[in-house]
Amino acid sequence: MQIFGKTQDNLWTLIAAPTIWAFHFLFCYFLAAYQCAPNADPFKEITGTRMSIGVVTVVCLVLIGLIVRRSWREWRVDGGGFRNNQDTPEARERFLEFSTLLLAALSFAAVIFETMPVLLIGDCR
Repeated sequence: MQIFGKTQDNLWTLIAAPTIWAFHFLFCYFLAAYQCAPNADPFKEITGTRMSIGVVTVVCLVLIGLIVRRSWREWRVDGGGFRNNQDTPEARERFLEFSTLLLAALSFAAVIFETMPVLLIGDCR
């Protein structure tokens, strides 16, 4: 549905970035746990696992970046603003756009921070 010549935001656009972050979190930790689960050798190299996580991280960051760009552009079209003291469809739309922008930015930072252990630790310690 379109409103004012742009896509109307809803709950799905709001939770898209946190959903991508949750997928990334589960993928990274389940894959690392699967590779290191036997605990026979704590110094086992996990180069393939690190590469897989790196590829998935880049894909997730690109997707979240697209969501950030979209929500930023749509929020700025209406003049931005941080206050929402009106009960109009335009004010609700602006609120959803700004909320989507904030959640997407948080999800982007979360993906980067949860990937740091993979970048810094090269084995199963």
